[in-house]
Amino acid sequence: MATDFKSIPIIDISLLLAKCDDPKMGEDTGVCRVVKQLDQACRKAGFFYVKGHGIPESLINEVKHITHKFFDLTYEEKLKIKMTPAAGYRGYQRIGENVTKGRPDIHEAIDSYKEIKQDMYGSLGKPMEGCNQWPFNPPNFKSLMEEYISLCTDLSRNIMRGIALALGGSPYEFEGERAGDPFWVLRIIGYPGVSIANGQAQPENDIGCGAHTDYGLLTLVNQDDDITALQVRNLSGEWISAPPIPGAFVCNIGDMLKLFSNGLYESTLHRVINNSPKYRVCVAYFYETNFDAAVEPLDICVQRTGGTAKFGKAVYGQHLVSKVTTNFVTP
Repeated sequence: MATDFKSIPIIDISLLLAKCDDPKMGEDTGVCRVVKQLDQACRKAGFFYVKGHGIPESLINEVKHITHKFFDLTYEEKLKIKMTPAAGYRGYQRIGENVTKGRPDIHEAIDSYKEIKQDMYGSLGKPMEGCNQWPFNPPNFKSLMEEYISLCTDLSRNIMRGIALALGGSPYEFEGERAGDPFWVLRIIGYPGVSIANGQAQPENDIGCGAHTDYGLLTLVNQDDDITALQVRNLSGEWISAPPIPGAFVCNIGDMLKLFSNGLYESTLHRVINNSPKYRVCVAYFYETNFDAAVEPLDICVQRTGGTAKFGKAVYGQHLVSKVTTNFVTP
């Protein structure tokens, strides 16, 4: 359960990554140190920064740079990859087309998902079937993002091994039928700077993305280095800023991990408010369970929380589809 945290902890995970392919990694003192920090962060805030993650800072920055270049294009150019239900909810959405709790968000985005072939998951996967729509301009956008996705997937798997140990399980609790074939989501998001007219900020730009929790296991947030806009809500209802740390990811846990942990770990509410006059980009990678995974509290977590499961079983794909099909306005 989240606490009255006042800041987001920073965790160097290099010692964890050094042992991630060792089945006995849980016996290593350096790994144990990182695992303890992960456990405290997931219990107290549900958010943490990771550094020492091994993804080159040059790639992290290039991903943001090319994202700025795309959003600088004309609407006509961006709408060549317009998101529609027929496209499996993949592609570009204009400002105000994403809705959080009934209110339009002041951002534009490209949404991509792990591709689902026809009839791969039967009726469960039907709304999400399709190929991702990548822009042709900038020309190397697709290849860069696919390289980035691959590295984020590997990193997330390794962080989840640490979290599995933190919950008291084996490093491989979140593999196999749970997340051995993880689904992923990539949201490439642009937040306009606050508008100034007659010296006053315009209120319509206040909420870049309304308060929400994430759907899956783990999120890696890559945000512009010079603008603080991400805010996380603590137990008292205060909004705590998560300022960017160059080269580091902001990580947070999602609804499926809360369920697996039987509430030991909380998927914390967060929002984005860009009060800067500058345009802000954020590339959010979401590491999920298997699309068709039936998620329920782990036995080890039920034992640690009084012996009773607090949540019933949920199928990740159903959870995702219910969110995606109600989160967008597609005129």
